[in-house]
Amino acid sequence: MTAMTLPEITPYTSADHDWLVEAHGRLYAAENGFDASFPVVVDAVLRDFETAHDPTCERGWILRDGARRLGSIFCVREDDRTARLRLFLLEPEARGTGQGRRLLETCMGFARGHGYRQIVLGTHESHRAACALYARNGFACTRSTPIRNYGQALVEQVWERPL
Repeated sequence: MTAMTLPEITPYTSADHDWLVEAHGRLYAAENGFDASFPVVVDAVLRDFETAHDPTCERGWILRDGARRLGSIFCVREDDRTARLRLFLLEPEARGTGQGRRLLETCMGFARGHGYRQIVLGTHESHRAACALYARNGFACTRSTPIRNYGQALVEQVWERPL
């Protein structure tokens, strides 16, 4: 990130697809030991979003510093009153700089503005910095379940907050 300019939050487009799949695969493998099945899931989520999302109540964003992509977040419809946060990612250089909070606020503001009454997300207990960010922003962990996925023993968590 450049010190002089604040990274821009821009709408997701299909041109971001390959980067987002690659970044998820690369970072989750390096930081969590996830196997090659994880980017396949990210690819499927993005393909579904690109072909079936409702732009009146669902959106994705990319954090950019010039031409460099630094992060992402998505807001999708769970049901009439509930939004789901998905594909929240920050490159290591953008972490600890307030950019995660900016992305989270963008997503929650969109959800609130589109009539959702609550927002939910799924994550893993091992994502401690993300979980701390959620807790600081009014989310509560409502369920923790030990699972085996992506080649790892994990604790899957559901976090929720009213909007």
